[in-house]
Amino acid sequence: MSVDTEQRKLAAIMFTDMVGYSALSQRDGKLALELLEEHRRLLREMFPRFNGTEIKTIGDAFLIEFNSALEAAQCAIEIQRTLAKRNHDVMADRRIELKIGIHIGDVVHRDGDVYGDGVNIASRIEPLAGAGGICVSMDVERQIRNALEARFEKLAPTELKNISVAMDLFRIVLPWEKSRSEIRGQRSEVRKSTVTLSGSKLLWVAILVLVALGIGWWCSTVLRKSSTARLEGGAPATPNTSASQARTGLAGARPSIPEKSIAVLPFDNLSRDPDNAFFAEGIQDEILTRLAKVADLKVIARTSTQKFKSAPENLPDIAKQLGASNILEGSVQKVNDQVRVNVQLINALTNAHLWAEIYDRKLTDIFAVESDIAKTIADTLQAKLTGSEKIAMAKKPTENAEAYELYLKGRFFWNKRTATDLRKSIEYFNQAIAKDPGYAQAYAALAQSWKVLPAFNGGAPNDCFPQAEAAAKKALALDDDSSTAHAALASLKGLNGFDYPGAIAEYERTLQLNPNDATALQWFANDTLANIGQTEREIAELKHAVELDPLSLVINSNLGVAYIHAGRLDEAIAQLRKTVELDGTFYYSRYNLAQALELKGLTPEATAEYQKTMSMTEDPVPLGMLGRLYALHGQKDEALKILQKLRQNREQRYTAAYSLALIYVGLGDRTEALNWLEQGYHEHDGFNIGPIRVDPLLAPLHGDPRFEALAEKIVPAREFGQAVTQK
Repeated sequence: MSVDTEQRKLAAIMFTDMVGYSALSQRDGKLALELLEEHRRLLREMFPRFNGTEIKTIGDAFLIEFNSALEAAQCAIEIQRTLAKRNHDVMADRRIELKIGIHIGDVVHRDGDVYGDGVNIASRIEPLAGAGGICVSMDVERQIRNALEARFEKLAPTELKNISVAMDLFRIVLPWEKSRSEIRGQRSEVRKSTVTLSGSKLLWVAILVLVALGIGWWCSTVLRKSSTARLEGGAPATPNTSASQARTGLAGARPSIPEKSIAVLPFDNLSRDPDNAFFAEGIQDEILTRLAKVADLKVIARTSTQKFKSAPENLPDIAKQLGASNILEGSVQKVNDQVRVNVQLINALTNAHLWAEIYDRKLTDIFAVESDIAKTIADTLQAKLTGSEKIAMAKKPTENAEAYELYLKGRFFWNKRTATDLRKSIEYFNQAIAKDPGYAQAYAALAQSWKVLPAFNGGAPNDCFPQAEAAAKKALALDDDSSTAHAALASLKGLNGFDYPGAIAEYERTLQLNPNDATALQWFANDTLANIGQTEREIAELKHAVELDPLSLVINSNLGVAYIHAGRLDEAIAQLRKTVELDGTFYYSRYNLAQALELKGLTPEATAEYQKTMSMTEDPVPLGMLGRLYALHGQKDEALKILQKLRQNREQRYTAAYSLALIYVGLGDRTEALNWLEQGYHEHDGFNIGPIRVDPLLAPLHGDPRFEALAEKIVPAREFGQAVTQK
């Protein structure tokens, strides 16, 4: 390397230090030098075996660089094992004992030396190891704990000199010191990476597990009873069972967890720069997207997995909550154009580690990493892959690394689902397209952002839907296999064009390409099945969506709305109350709960829920619902105040005409109610007027010629209540 060259990279750094060397030098300089040379000779024989590169010696200390944390740890263990054997029959004053510290991080090579946090932190960790010990940072522990047959003792959070944040550190418990560790009885938190049992013990454990599972099954099945149309957002059928029948069956007891099911937990961002969180999230999202295209797998949606941290302790509980047998967890480090992805696949029900790998790649090679991870998972779980699924899994969406990073930033903000963040996502997707005009995936994501924006009070449907449609069509012109673009176009055919046969065809294509797309299932149920009066199928598809995304607030809420459409109010109230318990700040579930309570005749409870909703949002729809309720129950002045507020809002920004129509329904003014509903039709507000034939709040208008004419434009009578094609 030339003098003026600087290279930045991710590396594992190991520091070693001889215990008591300075004191020995003062007491017996000749012996100290003899032991120093022997120690250097022993260690230098071992470094190359683990791909370690000696950077320099500092007196009696070594600074060594490795390509991976695992190789560094394996080398450290071999060093301590060799020295433990050497010291076994040696007089105390002739023993060679080392302290070793390991950290993984960003380093800079300059002028033949190495600098950076990776070096600084490793040097601060080493003194904490103790004689004959190995101390590692949490970043290292996460990467090696399931690949190394060793235990880890967690130390108390430690403030290191010149390091601003207290760090979690771990001591590797070496095999030959287990008994000493157990005798000491320290109250350290211990994580065990592997457990080895004899054949007889394993048999008894297996029997006990089977008994426990049997008792658990009996308790859950015998003792227990089976218990946005306005927002966006089971087990697969057997060969002899239609998709509709399989999904309708989900209305009963929760099915057992399929073996070929997986949840991808949030990846840790191990980069020192917190702004790289979008990149770690994006890698997780891309792996999940590739897996979701495999029909033989059940893949849990990101919305539900995001509620859990990476590498949690209670994997079996999480697996049961998510309905997945297997968990993928991992971490991502990014420095400039270098990326390290560390993943491990675990059977969460048995805690068996099925596969682990560390990938060090250039940013331009990241798609190959994502594809390889997805393919290996599918193979490990013995999922059957069709030829088209293999092609979809291996697809490289862009050659432009900058465009990809901009796309990931867009997805990061898309996932936040607020009007402000959706606008940011649109900006980033447009920037990605500017870098690569052939980037179909960016166009598809842009279409979805524009499509959902009106649902979050971010713009008028007349302004947003045409842009969404143009982006979706451009994406499909570039890649007709884009399930994201097909889903957006399917939804727009219903919301914007009231073309339900066209929407059904697009949804069938979407779910053929991505059978695990919970959001597409939700949109299919909300924007199409609900509107054409297929309420039982609407419920079945939403139950299937809940299986794929069990903690999604919007999907769980919309299942409650589907029960309202079916007139099953007790089930609607129970479902919506369950959703409110998941997150009491999610206002959409609250105002739909209020609606169900109102229809049940529980007016005081409904009023309270509407009022709670209005303390959380400025959404005009629940405000219109509350105004309608006031008007129906003689509080005309309160209703008129809300009506005036909504009129003022319309002068300042887009406000759904539907919300004003509701108040006029409550006031008994059919003419004005229909005027506003017709205005909503002209504004293409499919979110609110699409369900015109099944919306119970509009029931007083049924039979009015103007209402029936408007309903015919939105949902022709020949399509209402008609069966749809099975997927």
